[in-house]
Amino acid sequence: MSFDHTHLLGIEPLAAHDITTILDLADQYADRGRSAAKHGDALAGLTQINMFFESSTRTQASFELAGKRLGADVMSMAMQASSIKKGETLIDTAMTLNAMHPDLLVVRHPHSGAVDLLAEKVNCAVLNAGDGRHEHPTQALLDALTIRRAKGRLHRLNIAICGDIAHSRVARSNIILLGKMENRIRLIGPPTLMPAGIAEFGVEVYDDMKKGLEGVDVVMMLRLQRERMDGGFIPSEREYYHRYGLDAEKLAHAAPDAIVMHPGPMNRGVEIDGELADDLRRSVIQQQVEMGVAVRMAAMDLLARNLRARQTSKAVMA
Repeated sequence: MSFDHTHLLGIEPLAAHDITTILDLADQYADRGRSAAKHGDALAGLTQINMFFESSTRTQASFELAGKRLGADVMSMAMQASSIKKGETLIDTAMTLNAMHPDLLVVRHPHSGAVDLLAEKVNCAVLNAGDGRHEHPTQALLDALTIRRAKGRLHRLNIAICGDIAHSRVARSNIILLGKMENRIRLIGPPTLMPAGIAEFGVEVYDDMKKGLEGVDVVMMLRLQRERMDGGFIPSEREYYHRYGLDAEKLAHAAPDAIVMHPGPMNRGVEIDGELADDLRRSVIQQQVEMGVAVRMAAMDLLARNLRARQTSKAVMA
């Protein structure tokens, strides 16, 4: 498998064949995850450090499980209660990390670009687990794998991304990835939750849920990110659900076999009807969680192969 990247910082630097390479390997790991032989040794002898400057349950647990299933020594650092709060800079943190000699560094940070900065300063492979409003590459990849397994393909589909587009790094990464794979993308939400200049991304924009969902193959709902809002973006949660929350009536406008997605955590009765979220005939939300482990295993496996290849090359040259 050819994957010529030192880090996984975003979807933007990846070509379509890079995306396919990750998904093909993740497909194998997903199948293995459903068997008795879940564990492998692709990361044996390597150290993985998870640094989450923002709280996370789903993503952090997924990366931890992925690393342990591949044989890595995994350490998670609670950065919210760390020396960062005592005034340590990101550069100081990078120097400290270099002294620990990790091989894989998984980082979530509230500021866009912070993970890229760390990647420039550390001597290991870095995976972006979400930075500000910028990107969340492994979420987009796991969404892509879920779609591909449910629909049998990942190209020329009609895909609607609905809700808080403006504050969502998940939306940004998905728009980039799905665009690279030749899909038709519709964004649906109130004008207050649409970023300026979004039409330049080659997407269609709707503020009417029923019109936007007409005939789509995939409905991807987003969480209302209250923690990133500094004003009155919506009149009320009740009004938001009435106009933009996904329920059976609105979903009826999509294709009869349309699947329903949500990156989690869900606000039931705000972004999505609870019964619809749990309807296994339409909802693939649980599969997204499952595919998250497989995608993160694949990404770390590929980066580790490149890391070892560089180390071997240096040893030969020496």
